[in-house]
Amino acid sequence: MRIGVDVGGTNTDAALLRGTEVLATVKSSTTADVTSGVATAIRTVLAEAGVIAASVNAVMIGTTHFLNAVVEGRHLEKVGVLRLCGAATRSLPPMIDWPHTLRPIVEGGAVMVGGGVNYDGSEIAPLDGKAIRAACREWRAKRVPAIAICSVFALVDPRMENEAAEIVAEELPGAAISLSHRIGRTGLLSRENATILNAGLNKLGHETVGAFRSAFAALGLHCPLYLTQNDGTLMAAEFAERYPVFTIASGPTNSMRGAAFLTGLGDAAVIDVGGTTTDIGMLVAGFPRTRSEGAMIGGVPTNFRVPDVYSFGLGGGSIVRPGALPTVGPDSVGFRLSQKALCFGGDTLTATDIAVAAGLVDLGDRSRLGHITPDFARQILAQMKASIETVLDRMKPSADPIPAILVGGGSVLVDGLLEGTSISLKPDHFGSANAIGAAIAQVSGEVDSVVSLEGTSREIALETIVGEARSRAVEAGADADTVTLAEIEETPLAYLPGNAIRVAAKVIGELRV
Repeated sequence: MRIGVDVGGTNTDAALLRGTEVLATVKSSTTADVTSGVATAIRTVLAEAGVIAASVNAVMIGTTHFLNAVVEGRHLEKVGVLRLCGAATRSLPPMIDWPHTLRPIVEGGAVMVGGGVNYDGSEIAPLDGKAIRAACREWRAKRVPAIAICSVFALVDPRMENEAAEIVAEELPGAAISLSHRIGRTGLLSRENATILNAGLNKLGHETVGAFRSAFAALGLHCPLYLTQNDGTLMAAEFAERYPVFTIASGPTNSMRGAAFLTGLGDAAVIDVGGTTTDIGMLVAGFPRTRSEGAMIGGVPTNFRVPDVYSFGLGGGSIVRPGALPTVGPDSVGFRLSQKALCFGGDTLTATDIAVAAGLVDLGDRSRLGHITPDFARQILAQMKASIETVLDRMKPSADPIPAILVGGGSVLVDGLLEGTSISLKPDHFGSANAIGAAIAQVSGEVDSVVSLEGTSREIALETIVGEARSRAVEAGADADTVTLAEIEETPLAYLPGNAIRVAAKVIGELRV
């Protein structure tokens, strides 16, 4: 038995599964503190299925909590940045590409010291322990609670980062230390940015996971807790406390994996219409198509691999403004839909009111919508459908019609076949596909590194990288006996001497329960 939970800006969804059988799904309003909304959703789904909490084997949560913290610039800590680089890379100091609104919130002082390695593992400069200790004294005086350590080519040889971390731990006992070789991919600035974000989210990660644990204990749940990652796979709660930045893009991925599970389709467009936004992405072999470039998180460039999803402001809570040229969104009443929408006794005309007036869904008190004429409702529904079709056409790999899967509570806004699709499916439990996607998730491990083939063979180099990915998957909660290679990418780097190649490997395994 598994419970999957997905926390969105408007609704919190929960699904209870026994194996591959969906026993119950529920949707409740997201709460300002997130945790109480999650507890309510879990309590409700257990009651609907008539299942006792003690029989649940695992709980998986996908949450926007950490993404919201970055976007809003709240609940972030000051971070001291330590770059090990010698004389290299100094023309582009840490956080140079951060937005001016977010940088002052997180910046706790950056220091560039001797250290770092070249692509072949040779030293750029010896590690300058004296300069690191001096930096720690400054951070201690400023009471900086988190440190991000980033070395040039740390993915080739992480030993200097580990040695620097030992020095920082001696000088700043209790400081939260994030190491870039455990977080980002190749590319110094984007890897450093991801490490800084992770360090800034460290305290919030511990607080959030701790709050979840307390809530689950009160519910009688004594099973392992997992959080979903950016690629739709899981990580254990203990892992999530150390690497909260890995959860930032988990929401759209959960919906897409849930859509594939509910329909059995491996290749299709997934249209997830929520309460605030619509996310459109493509399934390829049952997994989301990933973006070729790194993710921009709160205006900060990173090199995380995230789903290739286009999000725009259209959902069940979108505010409708009548007039000569009526508009829908992009602003939304969000999780206050049940208080603000006209059909629920509120004072705001929303997309949900239009769907109720048109008879697409039975919610609230339809008699309060008598002033909405059928022509106006059809006009607004057509406008919403056209905006979805425009984005869908942009996301499709070709002009040929493809299957489309509509999920999310707001998908009741879409009626009939979408232009450019061969079929528009709305499967059972479509409203909670995101929670189902969290419940069925597997566990992954990923390594992206540059290796020199001088003195070794290609086979040994690849085996070493895959072995490191396997160990990371097991650390994140995978059953070692089920871990298999999901993808491996090998790129010769002709511009570097020494027969260098870049290798990115990803493995996936079943959850260890």
